Amino acid sequence: MAKAKAKQIKVTLVRSPIGFQPKHRECVRGLGLKRINQTVVLEDSPSVRGMVNRIEYMVRVENA
Repeated sequence: MAKAKAKQIKVTLVRSPIGFQPKHRECVRGLGLKRINQTVVLEDSPSVRGMVNRIEYMVRVENA
């Protein structure tokens, strides 16, 4: 039997992390984002959602 495909989300950095809290900058790097307008596709897991919720003012989230 084939396994169900895991849900994924697209996260795009829309605001620079410069000048914000160090933990927020670490979340940006932890998600794999380095440049403004860079988009990464990530598995929709509770740990990823937690990081995205912490920096929701810096990113745009879409379903992949």
